[in-house]
Amino acid sequence: MPTAVYEGLFIFDSNKYAKDPTAVSNNLTTAIQTFGGEVLASRLWEERRLAYPINGQRKGTYWLTYFSLDTRKLVELERQYQLDDNLMRSLILKVEPRIVDTLVQHALTGASPVIERPQPAAAAAPVLAGVEDIEVPALN
Repeated sequence: MPTAVYEGLFIFDSNKYAKDPTAVSNNLTTAIQTFGGEVLASRLWEERRLAYPINGQRKGTYWLTYFSLDTRKLVELERQYQLDDNLMRSLILKVEPRIVDTLVQHALTGASPVIERPQPAAAAAPVLAGVEDIEVPALN
């Protein structure tokens, strides 16, 4: 049974989410578990104004979920989400196996992973041949 880890970003109807946040978010988890998947991390991302109205709504509640699932069950899961009245939009992407642990840890803690970036070398003054002899007029 080939399994993969997926990242799901869901936009809930903010009005329905505000009335019962637990039930609305649990629908995602329940659907994943129904199809034999395992939820690795699931959390509220943010509530924000939408770029354009969706189903007459101007605000949406964004929910981020990481889960593992049999790849053959993904189409059925996506169909289940299309039928959910609480969901306005959903996007599910397959996660590269090398970065799964980092993404899940970030989702669980809500903190940015620490990435050490190389420090740039001290910039040397540019050397241009023959520039020393040019006379620059003074501005008054």
